Amino acid sequence: MEWYRIILVDDEEEARLSIIKKINWEEAGFQVIGDAENGQDAFEKIEAMEPDVVLTDIRMPYMDGLTLAERVREKYPSIKMVIFSGFDDFEYAKQAIKLNVIEYILKPVNVEELTAILKKIKTSLDEELAQKRNVDLLREHYRRSLPIIREQFLNDMLHRRISRDEIEEKLTDYQIDILHAKKWAVSVIEVEKGEISQERRLSLHQEEELIPISVRQLILEMLRDYCRIVLFTSPQETEQVLIAAIDEGNSQTGLINVLGDVCKEVKRVLEVPVTIGIGRGVESLTEISTSYRLAMDALGYKAIIGTGGTIYINDVEPMNPGKLVWDGRDESELFAAIKFGPEEKIRAVVEEIAQRMEQAKVHASQRRMFLLSVTNSLIQMVQQYDLDATGLLGGENGCLEGLEGGLKREDFRSWLIRIALELNQAMNQERESSMKQIIQEAKRYIQENYPDPELSVEKICRHLHMSPAYFSTMFKKEMGQTYIAHLTEVRLNKAVELLNKTDDKTYAIASKVGYQEQNYFSYVFKKKFGVSPSKYRGAKG
Repeated sequence: MEWYRIILVDDEEEARLSIIKKINWEEAGFQVIGDAENGQDAFEKIEAMEPDVVLTDIRMPYMDGLTLAERVREKYPSIKMVIFSGFDDFEYAKQAIKLNVIEYILKPVNVEELTAILKKIKTSLDEELAQKRNVDLLREHYRRSLPIIREQFLNDMLHRRISRDEIEEKLTDYQIDILHAKKWAVSVIEVEKGEISQERRLSLHQEEELIPISVRQLILEMLRDYCRIVLFTSPQETEQVLIAAIDEGNSQTGLINVLGDVCKEVKRVLEVPVTIGIGRGVESLTEISTSYRLAMDALGYKAIIGTGGTIYINDVEPMNPGKLVWDGRDESELFAAIKFGPEEKIRAVVEEIAQRMEQAKVHASQRRMFLLSVTNSLIQMVQQYDLDATGLLGGENGCLEGLEGGLKREDFRSWLIRIALELNQAMNQERESSMKQIIQEAKRYIQENYPDPELSVEKICRHLHMSPAYFSTMFKKEMGQTYIAHLTEVRLNKAVELLNKTDDKTYAIASKVGYQEQNYFSYVFKKKFGVSPSKYRGAKG
């Protein structure tokens, strides 16, 4: 059985231990993973232990229960807070309610009452967990989110290469009926913003956000009987993107004709001009991004050809079947594989690039230009991330030497995979080195600023330009202790030094090492060294 984790906080040790001893925690569904005698100590343990529930007294030194509840609510809103107090004070209860405290219990704590409350909390946590894991509920959330998920995937198809298997799986899952066609073609539809005379202005134009919806509806109605299509919104340059599956019973020429009729009908019915850029047909859905790019290129010609009609890319840019081009999308995909890995991904991307070069029926000079473009991208990556390029771009079989030697097609694959893997390793080392430098800078900052009582992880992260959550994770991974534990260690070590070398009073030393309250400083010191600061000094003397 898996128990919920709970921390008990009370400044009275006897009361704390009594509660821990008297309650049958496991029967109630809980495991006590720690206890603390004040809010400050408790908050440090909460950060380290990550409990599900915190059971805390209100009145405690250094940090009271309500302050603790407020800090927990800000940083760990999922943790449930239960407060108990010896004071039947309505003001406390009101504050507790504002802080989302789920239970408020009066002392002395009755075993039966607390057990009943714990079981009630367990039931609530069980229901909350069951709801989050509820398959039917998740399925319903999925169903409601499906239109957004579908559009996200379709946009991914336009902007990055996706494997054939993944495309087929997702299109089937999302019930998008464009699989198993002879060809596929992308069109982009842009609603033009033109001036309409006041007397011809339709009621629809008073609410312009409805116009794209009306255009979409007309497109669906006019194309539904001609071919299988999917129409969706692009967050990029255009409002609507159309992917048409061209089967045996239709053709791209026919698609262009129907889209021309769409432009005329939209103008007649809605009195707004639309321009449609049409890309070349591709024989694989893995190349749909190429058709999209060409459709966008076609749309760019409207400044020359005019708006309010179709523009087919082949009409403005005659097709060149023997073209081997390295574009920005290729570069982005290679960069992503090299930056994030793993090795399997790098090899897959390189394999696809190598196949394109090997299968292209182009002149040797064009292959050489392609290789030059790939090499230039790799050099830019080295410069962008300030990598050590000694072994990558120079030396035997380095990038530049490989280029100068005019690599044969069969050598290209092994050359590129070697360079890509070396860059990946260099980036991983650079990333690890950068993190070590960041941690060292954090340690230096702590050493210089530990007297500041307001020194916090948020303050350090503002200095480092990092998020507190990521910094905390990396700091603990690198140092083997939390930021708070390290800061406390630095402050106490400095306090020991001052106790040994100066005659300063305890309150002065507390202030010098970042503690505003002498009593809390003494508490933390005794917790670490087993004796109070004054006794420590006496023992050393």
